[in-house]
Amino acid sequence: MATAEISPEEISQDTTSAEITDVAELEALVGAPLKAVAEKVRPSLDPIDRLWLAHSPLCLIATGDAAGNLDVSPKGDPAGHLAHVIDEHTLAVPDRPGNRRVDGYHNILANPHVGLLFLVPGRGDTLRVNGRARIMRDAPYFDEMVVQGHRPRLALEVAIDEVFYHCAKAFMRSKLWQPETWDHEALPSTARISKALVNKDVPLEELERRYGPAYAEMLYRA
Repeated sequence: MATAEISPEEISQDTTSAEITDVAELEALVGAPLKAVAEKVRPSLDPIDRLWLAHSPLCLIATGDAAGNLDVSPKGDPAGHLAHVIDEHTLAVPDRPGNRRVDGYHNILANPHVGLLFLVPGRGDTLRVNGRARIMRDAPYFDEMVVQGHRPRLALEVAIDEVFYHCAKAFMRSKLWQPETWDHEALPSTARISKALVNKDVPLEELERRYGPAYAEMLYRA
């Protein structure tokens, strides 16, 4: 059965929905944060933050272009190699070989503001870093970012504005780290998704080889 289309006029007249349109209405519904939560934002890295960064193998980096279009990109490396702390106000994240879209880097060239979320496996809390980024093609610390013989061609250097920890409730609700809840086999394989949406003219067998064991061997090869 075909689904009837709903016009914008009908949406605006929908009495079952209620859009929040101002800050006062939002805060009246959500409530005020505890004083400790409201004041937990810090302007620089603490030794505990440095320890967290040293154990984090995954970071999500949010960027936006000049028009407000957004992107979130994951960055991953072995723990201890993902975030290079330059000083208490500055860190850098190396770039590794990928799909060459570099959407986030394009955004940063237009708008330097970034948000980084550092994850540690098994932990529900996460470390948030907000700041202003610049793209570096070289710096003295690049030699300290070598992994499997790969020296990054680029790094994202972030001047820190804000640092704070997110609570664990989202990860607890999602049960992200509980293997008994995982059901990844319910989804089509990476090769099948690529075949259906991107490489429609490429034989599935070729895509399965591309995303098979050989894929892991290319992680640090351009």
